[in-house]
Amino acid sequence: MIDMTVVDLSRLQFAATAMYHFLFVPLTLGLSFLMAIMESVYVMTGREIWRRMTLYWGTLFGINFAMGVATGIVMEFQFGMNWSYYSHYVGDVFGAPLAIEGLMAFFLEATFIGLFFFGWDRLSRVGHLCVTWLVALGANFSALWILIANGWMQNPVGARFNPDTMRMEITDFMAVVFNPVAQAKFVHTVSAGYVTGAMFVMSVSAWFLLTGRHADLAKRSMAVAASFGLASALSVVVLGDESGYTTTEHQKMKLAAMEAMWHTEPAPAGFTLFAIPGDGENSFQVQVPYALGLIATRSISGEIPGILDLVELAGTRIRNGLVAYRALQDIRADGSDRAARQTFEATWKDLGYALLLKRYREDVTQASPEEITQAALDTVPGVAPLFWSFRLMVVCGLYMIVFFAAAFVLASRHRLGESRPLLWIALLSLPTPWIAIEAGWFLAEYGRQPWVVEGVLPTFYAASDLTLTDLSISLAFFLTLYTALAIVMVILMLKVIKAGPSQTSLLGRAAGGSPAIPQGAAARPEHR
Repeated sequence: MIDMTVVDLSRLQFAATAMYHFLFVPLTLGLSFLMAIMESVYVMTGREIWRRMTLYWGTLFGINFAMGVATGIVMEFQFGMNWSYYSHYVGDVFGAPLAIEGLMAFFLEATFIGLFFFGWDRLSRVGHLCVTWLVALGANFSALWILIANGWMQNPVGARFNPDTMRMEITDFMAVVFNPVAQAKFVHTVSAGYVTGAMFVMSVSAWFLLTGRHADLAKRSMAVAASFGLASALSVVVLGDESGYTTTEHQKMKLAAMEAMWHTEPAPAGFTLFAIPGDGENSFQVQVPYALGLIATRSISGEIPGILDLVELAGTRIRNGLVAYRALQDIRADGSDRAARQTFEATWKDLGYALLLKRYREDVTQASPEEITQAALDTVPGVAPLFWSFRLMVVCGLYMIVFFAAAFVLASRHRLGESRPLLWIALLSLPTPWIAIEAGWFLAEYGRQPWVVEGVLPTFYAASDLTLTDLSISLAFFLTLYTALAIVMVILMLKVIKAGPSQTSLLGRAAGGSPAIPQGAAARPEHR
């Protein structure tokens, strides 16, 4: 029997490292493009203040990038350490985009980031600008391939189970790459990263203005961030709608759970603004009629199934999966059994549902009706956590649209630095995008449970055969290490922020120790 405590600790360890790692990824995405925009203005105008802005925000980008790399590498090792059967079962599919990410995107970003910091006096202005844009593109390409891998876990297309190798194998790589779930997740995630970068620049710049320091740099930075942030925040909402639509198509249980929709409603279903989710029923709820049906199905006739109806469907798929499981056993006993192969070919897509029964007995073919019913109920993720995390994400997203819209209006009137209330709001709003992003990732990953690969491999079946002692030690080690890294990260970031921009910043120096000021820059007024 499977020790669920070991599985839960494995999940906790991966969740802790993943959510900690994703504190750095969105800021990397956002700052990389803001740096590229600022340096583009510098190249077009020749004004030294824009070079200083690029260097300053680039220094903060570099610290954040280093932390992202350190925490991201640990995550990849955990696939083999904590999730060895997952690596065996779907490694042929999942490993391909991860390998491409390293070869195509990470190396690109890591190579050119060195040229960004130390190439100011060695490259022409246009050459260095190209380097900065390549850093930004590398960061986004890296996110693309990671999200293709994650999108496949949400919607496993372009692959099939091979009964001879007992592994999932790619049959259509282009289907994996252009997976609609992966593409929707990519554009939604990178847009959220742009919002994070914009909010970070707004908050730090607001602190400069509130303390009366570096006003020229802060006002220009806020003007760029307000425009970039508003466009990005609007994009998050639009692209989030597309992500929700793909969830309706491919992850119906997740959608029903995050809406606490226990019963199938007549089309178009209403959107629940507020509810107190219960077990089978909500004790109280407030709905907007028709809204969910129109958003999720983009029609007035599309039906959204409720949780209890989806549980019945899961029971049917479990029974069909048992047929596939028996056929697989026959194939393993006699590889030339054509009848078994034909049966397996017709039913293999439900094999994962039969594996849900492994939680209750080793020989799933002997499962009782009660065990099948319980396994079907296991396909329901935690409704209340999903319901509230989705609403927390939405509220934060709407708030940031309003905030950036107000900042954009003031910036267009050249009054952004004069509104102290907005400056205080900008400073206090710093955590908002991270709250929304972490809530969104919780929704995406927790909402997929009990699957590590939707409909293919149950989470508990993917875990390594570790002991409780093994996991307790490794979990304590990672939590201690990451806490120490977090302290170092905060100290470094605060040190750079408090010091403010400087023309003699270490990262702006040339190899000989002199400031990396382009020829002729000293003759130009600094504050133009």
